[in-house]
Amino acid sequence: MQRYFVAPEQLRADTVVLEGDDAHHLQRVMRAEIGDQFICSNGLDREVQARITALEKGVVTAQIVKELAMNAESAVQVWVAQSLPKGDKMELVIQKGTEIGAARFLPFLSERTVVQYDARKEARRAERWQKIAKEAAEQAHRNCVPKVEAVLTWNELLKLAGEVDAAWICYEKEDGSQLRPALRKALAAGKLEPGRRVLLAVGPEGGFTPQEIAAAEAAGFESVSLGARILRTETAAMVGLTCLFYETGEMGG
Repeated sequence: MQRYFVAPEQLRADTVVLEGDDAHHLQRVMRAEIGDQFICSNGLDREVQARITALEKGVVTAQIVKELAMNAESAVQVWVAQSLPKGDKMELVIQKGTEIGAARFLPFLSERTVVQYDARKEARRAERWQKIAKEAAEQAHRNCVPKVEAVLTWNELLKLAGEVDAAWICYEKEDGSQLRPALRKALAAGKLEPGRRVLLAVGPEGGFTPQEIAAAEAAGFESVSLGARILRTETAAMVGLTCLFYETGEMGG
């Protein structure tokens, strides 16, 4: 059944109203008719199943027929910090990371970031990234849309280590900690219990410099390796997320 996220004011006591792109998609792409049903969420605390009662140009009105449980989100909130990669790789990180279960995306700039950051294009790019997260959340039947934050500086990222219960930074040259034992240590310490927040930071195509890793560790990050093979930057976040959710039982582990 098709799923849409709407603003809280669009989800009323007995009815829901779709407008704009969502109404166009339901009418023109899905070719919906009166009586068809869909699922709608306000992304906060309410999700419903509704039956279409009226179709107008750019507006779909539906009667709520059932209140649904909000149980598709992970117990642990995982923030994915991704140093800006080249091309459209950030879009892939957001799309697949949303499907896997990330709660928040934090693009940032680091020493080896290749992308030429242009603040004038930031608003348009941020809008596109948030739209990708919304569409991926709908496809994955999530209850909430992950927030894609504005691009952070390196120092702004480091400060976030103090706002979470655990913070890891992926380092391909790390010969000490591996991600799995780091996760199990966090589990034993109660840092991955329901309601906890954790941060996973991934570097750009050239990785992090030793100086950046030292600064991150001083700020509260733990550097970890994702294994003996060198992963692409857009792959690392997906692997790290999957490992984390497996260890916490989100994937049947």
